[in-house]
Order: sequence, then C-alpha cells, then structure tokens
Amino acid sequence: MLGFAILLGFNLLGIWLQFSLHVPLPGNVIGLILFTLALFAKIIKLEWVETTANWLTGHMMLFFIPFVVGTMAFFPLIAANWLSIGFGVVGSSIAVLLVTGFVTSKLQQKTPKEGLE
Repeated sequence: MLGFAILLGFNLLGIWLQFSLHVPLPGNVIGLILFTLALFAKIIKLEWVETTANWLTGHMMLFFIPFVVGTMAFFPLIAANWLSIGFGVVGSSIAVLLVTGFVTSKLQQKTPKEGLE
C-alpha cells in the first residue's frame, strides 16, 4: 500500500506542477521524471515501490483496453488509410530494431570480454 501511495503521490505532484506552472509536458511524465530523480537520489527506496510496480506491470493489458476499444470509433478512418498505417508501423519497427542492434553492437565492443584468454 505504501508503494501505491508513493506512485500516486508522484503522479499527482506532476499533474499539479503541470497545471500550476503551465509546463508543456503532460503531468504524468513530469511525475515520472520526479519519481526517477527521487530514486536516483535515494530519497525513495526501490523496495518501497517494487511490489506495487510489479503488480501494475503484470496487469498492464487491462489498462490498454479502453484505448483499444476507443480506436473502434475511428475504424472507417483506419480502414481508409490502412496501407500507410501499415507501412508506418513496419517501417518504424524495422528502424527500432536496426538502431537497437547498432547501439548494442557498439556497446559490446567497448565491454571487455570475460573468459577469453
């Protein structure tokens, strides 16, 4: 319960800051940035939120149901543009795979290999 209160508190703090300061970032993102900074600064201990975070991650599919159902309202628009949407999804997926592979290979070259003598 403590972990949920901490996560909710940072979320609400981010929303409040966005509303008060008119920052051009969503409040949820501001709260996540503040939470990450608090973790790095060791203000918040990972053990305090780990159980709650694992539970939320395990049930993440439930959080996406409203968005998936909401896209059905735009089905005619999606059907009319399915080819460009498909190319965008496939192209961006390939780009992510290539960039990830490139960065991983560069990082592995810099890391000393263990067990090779």
